[in-house]
Amino acid sequence: MTRTLRTLALAALVLPVLRLEAAPQRARPKQPLLRTQPADIVCPTPLGIGARTGRAFCDVLAGRDPKSGILVRLPKHVGAATLTVDLHNRQTYSAEQERSGTAYARYTATIGVLTLDNTLLSRFVVRSEFRREADLFDRIGGGSGPGGVKAVAPTGVEPVTLDIPANVDTVAILGEKLVATGLQGDALYTTAGRPIAVISQAMIEFRPPAAPAKAKPTLKRKRR
Repeated sequence: MTRTLRTLALAALVLPVLRLEAAPQRARPKQPLLRTQPADIVCPTPLGIGARTGRAFCDVLAGRDPKSGILVRLPKHVGAATLTVDLHNRQTYSAEQERSGTAYARYTATIGVLTLDNTLLSRFVVRSEFRREADLFDRIGGGSGPGGVKAVAPTGVEPVTLDIPANVDTVAILGEKLVATGLQGDALYTTAGRPIAVISQAMIEFRPPAAPAKAKPTLKRKRR
């Protein structure tokens, strides 16, 4: 009899512990998945739409004031966001120069990505050589040249990626310098307002804020 009472008492002590361990845990709220979409860009000097790719190309001008550059406005996000963009050199094409063999050019363009308070986040460089029309990345529609294209066109391509801090909602893209080498030698361009490079295909990857939890409906008691 005494042994039976001891067994029952031990079971009474262990049972609540087992019940606690078996209690279901509350599910943690799921974080929203990463989202990728075209970046919201304010382009002060659009170059035009690509005749072959359909991309929108934008000139990157030299300057020091971030507000005068290409502005990239980020959507509401949690944590760091990632900006990707294709960077191109800028070529003025001449069919006559190509036929005469004087169209050669080599470009090295440097751009900066800054916050609006003039903090430099990163620099990027695009280098390419041009000899013939086939070296152009695309032609720009809306011009008066043969085929209705502009003489100015993007050449070369350098995909670049930048992680943007969580507390930044707008960045600016500005040109720093362009080194151009032709048959007549080298030239350096840094004057504010001068086109330095071209960008296209800007995309932003981010994690949107979690949706607010829905309030549970309250049941009203009917009065008798």
